[in-house]
Order: sequence, then structure tokens, then C-alpha cells
Amino acid sequence: MTFTTLDNVDDAELRVAVRAAATFGDHANLLPIFPIEFEEAQRELPIVFRRGEGESLRAYVLLGLDRGENLFLDGDRWTTRFIPAIQRRGPFALARGDDGEAVVQVDRDDPRVGAAEGQPLFRDHGGDAPYLAHVRATLHLLAEGAQSERAILADLDAAGLLRSVTLRIDLGDVGGYELTDLLTIDQTKLAGLSGAVLERLHANGLLRAATMAAASLGNVERLIELKTLKDAA
Repeated sequence: MTFTTLDNVDDAELRVAVRAAATFGDHANLLPIFPIEFEEAQRELPIVFRRGEGESLRAYVLLGLDRGENLFLDGDRWTTRFIPAIQRRGPFALARGDDGEAVVQVDRDDPRVGAAEGQPLFRDHGGDAPYLAHVRATLHLLAEGAQSERAILADLDAAGLLRSVTLRIDLGDVGGYELTDLLTIDQTKLAGLSGAVLERLHANGLLRAATMAAASLGNVERLIELKTLKDAA
């Protein structure tokens, strides 16, 4: 990887392709998201949680039943309106310039960079083209999400709203799957919240986040439908 800062003069003609591939990390059955993304994600994808090293928590969208399987890809394009920000950022990153201001950098070694069919980054007069404006917003969302993620998930955990589950999925004659080491929102405990805990979670927006994550599990049925169609093809 060779990340350098974008320049609207030197990079005036630079184009970047928008496409998905295993090389770029899109072929995964679990991709991390931040709580700030829950509202968009829950409309189309199941949201689950996992514990990592040191008992750290992360939220993920479930995209497939087999490792390396994303059922929401059609060739090099996502079929969902929501794409996790970590993938939506493409070959870009946010860094601090010499003056301390945030600057957008691009990985010059990424094969999407410089592609003739790519999206322009700058307008003719030098301002951000729509794609770069989108990327810039995504990078700032990632930065904001990374700052708030740990505290939000720790609060959900401390409130007793996360429970360990094994997702058992029956595909009939094709067989079945057991997805282990997952956590989901405990809907019984969520419904039973009261008093100071309920007030605190409502006041800081965590009640809404937990409710959206719980509602997202209905999207497991869509996963089953897509997996069945894939196996029958």
C-alpha cells in the first residue's frame, strides 16, 4: 500500500473504479460496522456481535453462512442499498496534514485507482466531484464511529442486553448451519428494561440502537432465501 494525500491539481484527472472483490475484502460473511450505522444496516442485514481479544466487543453484519460468502454480491456489485462504511470507503483513508487538519489519502497501489472506467474525484474547477464527497463523508463517519464504538457497546453489555447465541439454520434437504460465538440483543431483557437503566439508555440513544439491532434479526430469513437460491442454481 502506498497512501499519499490527494491534490486537486496533480490529481485533477484521476479516476477511481467503484467495484467489489475478494481482494478488497468484500467476500466475507461477517463485516464490522459501527453503532452509528445501525439505522441503515438494520433495514436489510442482520446485526450480530462478537467478543474479541480482551473481551472487546464489535458489531457485525451477517452476510453469508459460509466463511468468505457474501450473499449480497452480484459480480462486482453489492445488491443492498446499505454497504458497510469500512467497504464503502474504497482505497481511501483519512490522515492529519501538517497543519493538523484532516486530509484524504488514496492508496496508489490499489488497482481501482487510475481505472479508465472509474469515477472522477474532482470537478473541472477543482472542487470535489460527487464520488469524492461521498468518500469524504464515509471517512468522517468511520472516524466518528471508531471514537464512540467502544463506549456504546460496553454500555449495552453492562445493561445485560447482549446474550450468547448459536444461530441454527435449517435448509431442508441441503442441510443446515450452526453459527457459533455470536451475541445478539436479548429481546426479553430489552422489553423488560425499567427505571434508571431505561432512562439512561433512552437519554443517550442506546435504547434506539439496541432496538434496531434486535429488529435486524428478521433479515436472517432473507439470508436463508438467498442461500437456498444459490444452492439451487
